Amino acid sequence: MTLRVGIPKGSLQDATVKLFSRAGFDVVVNTRSYFPTIDDPEIECMLIRAQEMARYVADGVLDVGLTGQDWIAEYRSTTDASEPVHEVADLVYSKQSFGKVRWVLAVPEGSTVRRAQDLAGCTIATELVGVTRTYFERLGVDVEVEFSWGATEVKPPVLADAIVEATETGSTLRANHLRIVDTVMESNPQLIANPSAYADDWKRTKIENVALLLKAAIEAHGRVGLMLNVRREHLDAVLAILPALQRPTVSPLTEEGWVALNTIIDERTVRDLLPRLCNAQAHGIVEYPLNKLVR
Repeated sequence: MTLRVGIPKGSLQDATVKLFSRAGFDVVVNTRSYFPTIDDPEIECMLIRAQEMARYVADGVLDVGLTGQDWIAEYRSTTDASEPVHEVADLVYSKQSFGKVRWVLAVPEGSTVRRAQDLAGCTIATELVGVTRTYFERLGVDVEVEFSWGATEVKPPVLADAIVEATETGSTLRANHLRIVDTVMESNPQLIANPSAYADDWKRTKIENVALLLKAAIEAHGRVGLMLNVRREHLDAVLAILPALQRPTVSPLTEEGWVALNTIIDERTVRDLLPRLCNAQAHGIVEYPLNKLVR
C-alpha cells in the first residue's frame, strides 16, 4: 500500500521540499517530471499547483497534500460538501520565511480609498475570487470581483480599482505604488487529507507519522541545543541565565561536584548568552543544530 502525497508546485515548492528534507525525507524533483522521487517506498509524490490541491485531495486523486488555508477556503467556497477535506496539521512556513502570508486589499497610493466600504461599485481583481466575494458580502459592500490570471499588482488603476493579493513583506506592492487598505485573510500551509483515506487505518497512521515529522522540523527551526558542564556551587547562577522550553536536563558527571546541562534555546540568543555563561563559570559549552523537535 502507498500513500499518494501532493507537493505544491510553484512558490511553495522549494520550501516544502526543504521541509521534507529536515523531516527526514529525501525528495528529488526532476524539472521534466511532475512525479518527484522520495526515499520512502510507502509514499508516492506528485506536483500539483497549490490552487488545485484541495480539489484533487477531496476527489481522492491524492490521499494527502500540502496547500494554504487560502486555497482551502477558496475551494470550500465552490463546493456544497460540508467537509471536503480533513485538515490534519497546521504548518507555519512560507516561501521566504517561517511565517504567515497575508491576502490584502490594496489600492493605488494616490487613491482616496481609506477603507473597504469606499470601494462600493468598484472592480476588484484577484486570484482569490470566492474568498474576496465573501469578504465584501460580509461587509455589505457591493463590488465586482473578477479573476486575475497573474501580474495582479499592475492592474490598478486602469484595469481594476483595487486588488486582493498575497504578500509576505509588502515589498512588491510598494514597488508597484500600491497601498494596503485591509487584510482579507491570513494563510499558511495545511496538511490536508481525503476523508476516506484518513478513515483507513494504515493511511491514517502513515499520514499522522508524516505530520509529526513535518511539525517537528518546523519546531526545530531557529533553535539549537546547548550542552555545558558546571560545578554544583555555580549551578543556580547558570540556571538563572539559561532560557529553556522546559527546565534544562541536569545530569551528574563522573567527576565529583560537577553536573552536565542540556537545553534547547533560540539560536538568535546564543551570541549574547555564551559570554554570560562563561562569566557564570560554565565550561565545555557545545552548541549543536537541531533537525526535529517534538514537544
